[in-house]
Amino acid sequence: MGCIASTAKEPEGNRRRPSSIGEVSVYVPGLRIPKPIDFSQSLGDHLSKGLVERLTALRTRIVVMVAQEAPTFTRSKRKSATQHGGSTLADLQQALEDYLPVLIGLVKDGNPLQQMVQFVWVNQEDDLEETSMFSAWYEVLSILHLMALLSLSQANLLLRPKMSTDGYQPKVSDESRRASIDIFLKAAGYLDYAVRHVIPQLSSESRRNLPVDLSAGVLRALCLQALGQSVDVQLGLAIDSTKATLAVKRRLACEMVKYWQQAQDNIMNLPLVNGWGEKHQLFVKWKYVEAKAAAYYYHGLILDEGNTEKSHGMAVAALQAADEYLKESKKAAEAFNTASPQSRNPPAWGTMKYLSEKIPKDTSSKVRINRDLYTYEKIMETAPTLPDFALALKPDEYHFPSADPCWNQEENMNKAVQSFDHQPEPEPEVDERTS
Repeated sequence: MGCIASTAKEPEGNRRRPSSIGEVSVYVPGLRIPKPIDFSQSLGDHLSKGLVERLTALRTRIVVMVAQEAPTFTRSKRKSATQHGGSTLADLQQALEDYLPVLIGLVKDGNPLQQMVQFVWVNQEDDLEETSMFSAWYEVLSILHLMALLSLSQANLLLRPKMSTDGYQPKVSDESRRASIDIFLKAAGYLDYAVRHVIPQLSSESRRNLPVDLSAGVLRALCLQALGQSVDVQLGLAIDSTKATLAVKRRLACEMVKYWQQAQDNIMNLPLVNGWGEKHQLFVKWKYVEAKAAAYYYHGLILDEGNTEKSHGMAVAALQAADEYLKESKKAAEAFNTASPQSRNPPAWGTMKYLSEKIPKDTSSKVRINRDLYTYEKIMETAPTLPDFALALKPDEYHFPSADPCWNQEENMNKAVQSFDHQPEPEPEVDERTS
């Protein structure tokens, strides 16, 4: 089911990979680019002219918009619209949502037409330049993946610090932070649905030949990244809240570690061999180490509230681990930013701004105090195990749209035509006057 064709990697080709992508709060690989197709060639003899033209118009709109958006997609300073009135992220998202219900008619109820159109997309993380399949489910998967990346890009824009009204350090407003959480969960919902409900619709051969951009491992990693960054934002809000307890902050930090660990488990062994893919792996590694620094810091503070030598020794070990992970995260961030395409950290804000200041200071203070109280042998040399909390945050439930009503009209018209074709021919009338 679904013939596959791929084009070998070219030095530049259609990927349009930039040399720099500016400030990155949320890593988003480059957009996969749909290539134009002519629905009339494959479907002209099977569907009405109106439906073929509608499919063509909706998809062509997306092709044009992505071609406009892709070169500026990852730039840190992008306007809401291009100078010449081009597409915005919201416009493109709406175009995808308009196209999907009409596309779904091709896969509804096992429609045999689903394997008659060759859909072609330019890859970004795969070694192959492009992948084409005679499969409408491949097109559905590509559309959901693109919708998720647009959401992640929108979150990246929201989480980019802006100069505050007081004229001091740039920061991200609480409104933007809360809005980003909703967007992360929506993106996770698209990806979760794609993995659980769309990929299984593809034949085993098609699944084997999916580009790495659309592999279950990359989609799961992106989903877990969205959840992990949601918790990161929640932790930042908790740090700023006078009502959030240390226990709440520790739980959020430990959950963040688990999301990033699972993301790393899904992505590290995939053949991500080019710039976007390698950078994706480095981003996940960086955020995983950063999350461990936060988790060990709050775990250490809670352990230090104990009244025994053992708890204080474990606290020192946990804080020392936090300090080491913080140093390691800075090296991981540097490796990520220098990898092609190059990027840079936005001005420090939120969780890591706070922890970058607190971890070295509190670690130094607690180590000095406890080593004055206890002998060196009483201090643990290895960090205690982090608490294992159940993951509370889940992807939004994505509601797959129904096929557009135009397909019902198409079916009714086909039934009428078939009914007309099968009507018996009327017998010739006999003129009684001549009999």
